[in-house]
Amino acid sequence: MTVDLDEHGRTQPPLDGTEWETLTGFLDYQRATFARKSADLTVTQLSQRLPPVNTASSITLAGLMKHLAYVEDDWFGRWLHDEPRREPWASVDWAAEPDWEWTSARADTPEALRTLWQESIARARTAAEKAFTVGGLGCKTRRSWPDGRSPSLRWVLTHMIEEYARHNGHADLLRESIDGQVGE
Repeated sequence: MTVDLDEHGRTQPPLDGTEWETLTGFLDYQRATFARKSADLTVTQLSQRLPPVNTASSITLAGLMKHLAYVEDDWFGRWLHDEPRREPWASVDWAAEPDWEWTSARADTPEALRTLWQESIARARTAAEKAFTVGGLGCKTRRSWPDGRSPSLRWVLTHMIEEYARHNGHADLLRESIDGQVGE
């Protein structure tokens, strides 16, 4: 299969790949888009919110990066393989601080945030490949919803594409407000 790169160096999802290649290709494309939107910024820039800053929104590029690290670990580790929450998520009192990943990110360095996010992606890729090898895209998560249903790996991958696509829209607006950078 030929690897196509776009003008920003992101690998394009395959036009004629298998379902697995297409889903993971689109997820990796969305991950690369977020990486581009959050690249080369200072801690102050990563912590910038959209004006007016007196709104209730705590969305920043730093918060987005930490949130995406959390959902990578949560869906691919905790849900898919029923692994316990790892740090830094395990010691958070989520009932007392439901937006912890968003608000705590402002105190993190860009390097720490990128490392946390990139390591969560590496774990997620390994976990997805493991589940796919065992049960294909129909492999059910080991954790289930309160009604007993469990989503499939296909659902998790599609959900993560949606998660990144939605947050990449936020990242577009934030990055433009920081330094004027626009585009995919």
